[in-house]
This record gives sequence, structure tokens and C-alpha cells, in this order.
Amino acid sequence: MDKVTIVTLSEKKQKREPIVMITAYDYPSAQMVDEAGVDIILVGDSLGMVVLGYENTLPVTMEDMLRHTAAVARGAKRAMVVGDMPFMSYQLSPEQALENAGRFIKEANAHAVKLEGGEEVLDAIKKITSAGIPVMGHIGLTPQSIHRIGGYRVQGRDAEQAEKLKKDAKLLEEAGCFSIVLEAVPAELAAEITGSLSIPTIGIGAGPHCDGQVLVYHDVLGIFQEFKPKFVKRYANLRKEIVDAVSRYADEVRKGDFPDEAHSYR
Repeated sequence: MDKVTIVTLSEKKQKREPIVMITAYDYPSAQMVDEAGVDIILVGDSLGMVVLGYENTLPVTMEDMLRHTAAVARGAKRAMVVGDMPFMSYQLSPEQALENAGRFIKEANAHAVKLEGGEEVLDAIKKITSAGIPVMGHIGLTPQSIHRIGGYRVQGRDAEQAEKLKKDAKLLEEAGCFSIVLEAVPAELAAEITGSLSIPTIGIGAGPHCDGQVLVYHDVLGIFQEFKPKFVKRYANLRKEIVDAVSRYADEVRKGDFPDEAHSYR
């Protein structure tokens, strides 16, 4: 299969072919989701919660993101790899944003970066895209702003919020974003925004009318079970299977059944 690029994604929007995006955070996960045929692998700062055990995404560092993005890039052959810019890696100045975006491309072999926000991050986006680095936008529920928005809440339900989201989406497109993630946005509003843009939208909790969808790897597989947002669909319950497998291993070791002759050298 041909490598997925921003041209591929633009063509999918034009043809109304849904785009599939999923997160992954390490080499074997990237290999598996790539083999499954996803179009985009997002190395999300959600790794702070599902991999590193933080309460939210705010403590995640550039070094965390670069290490995990590089691992994913080594495992992905077809899918586009997008590195998520962590909190305070792009907010200080457009120059800081460009420097850190460049590190994702040079050091971690990402194909693009993602950052959160609307009008307030336009200068950063313009600076990054002017250097030839593709940028994915992200509006709606922006987890790096949870203290400002009051937690993990649906965005755009009132008229003022909805108008701001529509305005921000157009501004992100004009600033050069190649796609935009819409998170926790009412389905009708997401459909309106999607129809107003020439670039693809990727929904997460934004209904069925976006140009694509994204979910977190650990949610899809039923590994992370601390909480389950309304938009999450679990396609497996690997947490139970993993616990059962390790429990059987521990039981065999304690009984002296493992290792047996078949698993020993002579």
C-alpha cells in the first residue's frame, strides 16, 4: 500500500472516504495498528494518562513525546505519524513552537504535529507551516485547557461557544492546518463545521459526520478502564485477558509446573 500523506487525506475528503485515526505509543502497538490498515497514528499526549499514569495530560514533556513518537515511527510503514505537542511546548512564542515542532520531524521522524487551540495559536501554526511542517489542529474539548474550561465537558452547546468553534475552524484552515480534530462537540455542530471546510475533520466524540474518527488505542482494546467517556466503544477486553494470562503464569510458577521439560534446555 502507498504511504498515507496529507494529499491522501485531502483526496479522501473529496471522495467522502472516511479517515481512520488511532493513537499508539510504542513500537509493537504501531506495528499492529499499521498492519490493521489505519490511515493516521496519533502519538497523543494522552500517553500521560494511559501509559505514564498521570491524572491528566499536563505533566507530559517534550522528551516523553519525542521518545514515544520515535518508537511509533519505527513501527509504522504505511500510516502517517502525527506527534502531539505537549503543554507549554508551543504557547510561549511562535519561535518556541517552531523549534519544538522541528524536533518532532528531525529527532522522532514524525510526519506532522498536532497542537490544541483556535485563534490564540494562529501565530504558532503559521510559523510552523511556513517551515514546511504539516500541522493538525484541535478544537472543542482541549485537554491541555481543562482547568480553564472546567473539566472534560462537551463544548459548543450554547450559541456563543458554537460560533467561536466555527470561527476557529475557519481560522485554522486559513493558517495552513491540513486537518482539524473536533473533540466532544455536538454532532450537528461538527457536521456544520465539516461541511464548511476544505480540509478533513477528525472526530472524537463529535458524531458520525466528520471526515474521520479517532479513538485511543487503550480504550479500543479495553486496557484502560479508569473511566469511559460516552464516545468510547471498546472492541475488546484485553485487560481481562492479560490479567488472566499473567495469573495462569504465576500459578504455574508457584506450583512448579513452569518451566517444564518442553521449555528447558538440555
